[in-house]
Amino acid sequence: MFLKLLADRQGRPGGLLFCGDGASALPPDLAGLAAKLPCFYREALPAALAAQLGAAGFQALPGAALQRNDREFDLALEPNVDWIEGDWPLQAPPRASGAQAASRAMALQLVQLVSNDADTHAIEELLRRDPTLSYHLLKLVNSLGMGTGRKVTSFSQAILILGRQQLRRWLNLMLFAARSDDARSPMLLARVSVRARTMELLARETGQGKQVQEQAFMVGMFSLLGVLFGVPLGELLAPLNLGDAAQQALLSKSGALGELLAVLEAAEHSDMVAVARGLEALQLPVLDFNRLVAEANLWMLDVTGDAGHHG
Repeated sequence: MFLKLLADRQGRPGGLLFCGDGASALPPDLAGLAAKLPCFYREALPAALAAQLGAAGFQALPGAALQRNDREFDLALEPNVDWIEGDWPLQAPPRASGAQAASRAMALQLVQLVSNDADTHAIEELLRRDPTLSYHLLKLVNSLGMGTGRKVTSFSQAILILGRQQLRRWLNLMLFAARSDDARSPMLLARVSVRARTMELLARETGQGKQVQEQAFMVGMFSLLGVLFGVPLGELLAPLNLGDAAQQALLSKSGALGELLAVLEAAEHSDMVAVARGLEALQLPVLDFNRLVAEANLWMLDVTGDAGHHG
């Protein structure tokens, strides 16, 4: 099983499409997903599986309501099309305006600083130069409340409260967050969030410790950086000073993390033979993989609510 994110007519994440067959083992949290956003299955699904999905709140999606698009996002849709599937968010980016490009470049610089354990003052200095990023950082810390019961007013305080690990994770997400000039942003953010979280959960499920789980999240997140910037991934990774395991996973799909990424990409491309082979090598039952995918999609819905809607 895999859940594919569908874009609505505006190109924003709006629904999920169940991709699987009669042999799919359905995880329990599907009803939780269907309660949060429209979830569908294709009309041609076997009746017994359709009934199971229906019981979890999924609906049959008429073929005419769905359009596939693997080229640049185009809103010239047939009037009866409600949903768009396909890899259009992974196409080359438009040329960003000066301000937009500078903001994204600054987010990447911040990621570099945090990855290299830079001094808090250096991070704070850079945050002061980007009102959008700094606004969202303070908003995030204040909304989390972080058990302090008081409002956070300075960047150094925010960085301290969040901690380096959470700051790194948030910055990674902010790299992909919506930019008004990039139609791919909302879908790209949602897709990369699901990928990163699934990687983290797969690492946990296969017995890896906390540090490797954190690395797995980062590998999932950075695996689409090349798509985001329209630049070869190797070039973008050079200044980030990543460990060997992460580099190998990202550049050659090798090592334990590379194995996880390969399974996930195969699932995204509906290559179920490669997925089955990968899960067998990981000694991970299909039902467990399906459960993690559902859990990652739930997590994505939580985190992209705020990050996905700023210009």
